[in-house]
Amino acid sequence: MLRNTALILTTLLGFGSSAQSAESVAFFGITFLDSSLQTAELGQDPAEMARIDMLEAMVRERFAENGYDLVDLAPVQEQIDATVNPAKCYGCDTRMATKLGADYSLVGEVQKVSNLILSMNLQMRDAATGTMVKGRVVDIRNNTDESWQRGMRYILKTTFFTEDRGGSQ
Repeated sequence: MLRNTALILTTLLGFGSSAQSAESVAFFGITFLDSSLQTAELGQDPAEMARIDMLEAMVRERFAENGYDLVDLAPVQEQIDATVNPAKCYGCDTRMATKLGADYSLVGEVQKVSNLILSMNLQMRDAATGTMVKGRVVDIRNNTDESWQRGMRYILKTTFFTEDRGGSQ
């Protein structure tokens, strides 16, 4: 009897330790693309750069809350610094993600057309194959913290974490 109990406990503990680990994501941030007349005439608005930081923090927090491991990008930082836009670098994002041992590459962009028209996207690709796993583009109106947050919440809620679709956005 004691022998059977020990065997059962060993088996259960063995299964517990072999539980699947969390999926890992290499998040290369959000690139700001600005072709607006306002910036051409008045210069870069520091509030927009702060909004990029705000969105990146929002994405990191949401992925961590949902069980993803965000990998440290330090080993490829030199390559990141040499890349203008990780979302449009002919697969350099997935190659770097693979080098980091991540399951997925995650990149985003915010494109400002004018102070009233902006486009935002977030794309997740399989690091090994480069295949798009999830992605969405939304257009937002107005250039405020609230409109930027609403746009990213919508992307996260309707494409990446669809089980959270209840409640307000």
